[in-house]
Amino acid sequence: MNTPAKPQLIIIGNGMVGHHLVEQLIEQGATERYTITVFGEERHRAYDRVHLSEYFTGRDADSLALSDADWYAANGVELRLQEAVTAIDRDASEVVTDQGRYGYQRLVLATGSYPFVPPMPGSDRPGCLVYRTLDDLDAIREAAESASTGVVVGGGLLGLEAANALRGLELDTAVVEFAPRLMPMQVDSEGGELLRDKIEALGVQVHTDRATQRIEDGVDAVHRMVFQDDKVLETDLIVFSAGIRPRDELARDCALEMGERGGVVIDNQCLTSDPAVLAIGEVALWNNSIFGLVAPGYQMAKVAAATLLEGGESFRGADMSTKLKLLGVDVGAIGDAHGDRTPGAKMFRYLDQIKQQYRKLVVSSDGRRLVGAMLVGDNSVYDTLMQYYSNGLDLPEDPAALILPSSEGAPTLGPDALPETATICSCHNVSKGDICATLDAGATDLAAVKGSTRASTGCGGCAALLKSVVDHELEARGVEVDRSICEHFAHTRQALYDIVRVEGIKTFGALIEKHGNVDTHRLGCDICKPAVASILASCFNEPITDAAHIPLQDTNDTFMANMQKNGTYSVVPRVPGGEITPDKLIVLGRVAETYGLYTKITGGQRIDLFGARLEDLPDIWSELLDAGFETGHAYAKSLRTVKSCVGSTWCRYGVQDSVGMAIRLEERYKGLRSPHKLKFGVSGCTRECAEAQGKDIGVIATENGWNLYVCGNGGMRPRHAELFATDLDDERLIQLIDRLLMFYVRTADRLQRTSVWRENLEGGLDYLKEVVIDDSLSIGTELESQMQTVIDNYRCEWADALNDPEKLKRFRSFVNDSRPDPDIVVTEERGQLRPA
Repeated sequence: MNTPAKPQLIIIGNGMVGHHLVEQLIEQGATERYTITVFGEERHRAYDRVHLSEYFTGRDADSLALSDADWYAANGVELRLQEAVTAIDRDASEVVTDQGRYGYQRLVLATGSYPFVPPMPGSDRPGCLVYRTLDDLDAIREAAESASTGVVVGGGLLGLEAANALRGLELDTAVVEFAPRLMPMQVDSEGGELLRDKIEALGVQVHTDRATQRIEDGVDAVHRMVFQDDKVLETDLIVFSAGIRPRDELARDCALEMGERGGVVIDNQCLTSDPAVLAIGEVALWNNSIFGLVAPGYQMAKVAAATLLEGGESFRGADMSTKLKLLGVDVGAIGDAHGDRTPGAKMFRYLDQIKQQYRKLVVSSDGRRLVGAMLVGDNSVYDTLMQYYSNGLDLPEDPAALILPSSEGAPTLGPDALPETATICSCHNVSKGDICATLDAGATDLAAVKGSTRASTGCGGCAALLKSVVDHELEARGVEVDRSICEHFAHTRQALYDIVRVEGIKTFGALIEKHGNVDTHRLGCDICKPAVASILASCFNEPITDAAHIPLQDTNDTFMANMQKNGTYSVVPRVPGGEITPDKLIVLGRVAETYGLYTKITGGQRIDLFGARLEDLPDIWSELLDAGFETGHAYAKSLRTVKSCVGSTWCRYGVQDSVGMAIRLEERYKGLRSPHKLKFGVSGCTRECAEAQGKDIGVIATENGWNLYVCGNGGMRPRHAELFATDLDDERLIQLIDRLLMFYVRTADRLQRTSVWRENLEGGLDYLKEVVIDDSLSIGTELESQMQTVIDNYRCEWADALNDPEKLKRFRSFVNDSRPDPDIVVTEERGQLRPA
């Protein structure tokens, strides 16, 4: 008896949404019901377009791919790449390609969108490109090799990503936007102005209110762009990123119902006007809306899979809230961010032009519900605001507290405050209830929850919230949450610190022998070894280059220099407080010239020398030490810099000697190893030129002494430092910093920044004040003593290494060959050498 053939399901499009549909179908066993064929017109299998710009920073097509090369075939799905579907014959139920005709019983359009190029004379000139696919990026990279300037037409999300790419290709970059401001869909005039200021400060020109009329031959560059007011802008390369349009030509040609302005009309089950055909993603028009984000596309894919398998899922629209980092600038938009869709909406605004941060809350007319929010320059409150918005939670009595810079007294939302309906992962539409159901079904750790729900496997923005919810719910069920640092130690970092300090254990070998799981591996792993190395250094401050400690260090600590992408190293001598003599400046210039090093002023007021070969590091540091420099610990999880303004010594506004205090603090805490790197700032007045409120430790001068701010940071998740104590004299200031830093070193988790540590402290800032200021645990003297031990045992690691011939043997590129690494190739640019 012949088995009847399975119905043929064809999916046109192998982008992120089309791939997600295949994942959903495979998970639900659709290959038992359908023969599935996927057509993709690109040569690459589905890849992560959300992180497309990382293609310019070292990632390749394979690392961006959403599946292994054999994943489709291994799951019984035929993937036909570089085979574009050119027509759909609905009468014959066939799709047509240049290689043949293929019959279907069900068909899904996941063709996505294409970049819109405004119709104008000259837009098709060579060197006028778009920013959409990997092949587009290859074309941009190739064109940039012979260009020095580049312009992006379009100042929206994709336009600013494209501008960042051109800037990364070292082109002088400009953005041209038709609207009066950048990102007009996400930000208002105040936010747009601030966004413009921040982007221009990065060296990108911004031209708004500019409509390009034509592109013609340039005089001093390849192209000349002529605007509506006859002003011109010349450039060598033009990238169009002025929005997207649905790839709906196949649907239009086969007479499916279309929207007035494009897009294939779908219902709540993602069905088109032909019940055999579905559409998902950016080609689909639902309720007269096209959704240009990946999360709504994923939701459509989930609904389409259910429809194909006769399930009951429905698409009910999607939230278009977004949290972005563009050109290093945070931008967030939640719900009705402009407040123009909510009758009677009330607004709260906070603008800090010094720190360049803008926050806006849009609340309902009765002030009880958050209906929208807008953030520029700082997304640190985005997650909290999103939970208030998406779950309809009652706002606090003073909603403004949610956006004011000091979080002291501001409402916080812990996992227990979130309802079951709270969305934790918007990419895969995973709620808190879904997570709880997974735990109730037997999941016992974060990995199991992620594997079952796929939460945090999309953009990854919900990772911290997901872990918090999972840990909280496990503990609520009486499950002990395993916080072991790794398989080799059944202890947290804090427990290991206490063991090392109390028992006086000074080597990794002794620690793992007595308190570790030696059955797994006596040598430890890349998690526990650096953590233990940091703990040992925090307790005893012995040189990390000693024979007992060197196997624990990563590459940077091993060679006491930061490895760069071409295999060379950077040299960063300490410049306390940013103060340096002319003689020392001359030494740095001479060293850089002798060894062909690239020089740059860092954000922490130091001079960074890049491109040092491994075998040259000892000679370079020998010269620097002779000139009075010492290691700057730029390679370590320790104090990096203490940034200062010139203070009362020179500035007419200064009220205290900020340079003197910065030098005193840097000299005191240099060499302090900690769970994460530390940065300080000291400002001589409240004008805050040293940006102290963005540092782990911030000190701001007052007429009566110093105000102390703690637990701030820059980086991927910026945090304002919080006011900790006011009008301190010098000695009390240092006493409190001693206690706070050592309490942090003693209790924080591995690689945990001070801001995250403070957020996780039960009782928050008030508890920290009780411990450090009021000495509620009666450990103040002990903490001060521990800090003094670290200070007393400080030695410059490079000075120590240069005096030990055995340690110097490590500084050679090859064990059996004294020649330098032949693979290091450099080229000259702007009068300096850089990696080729």
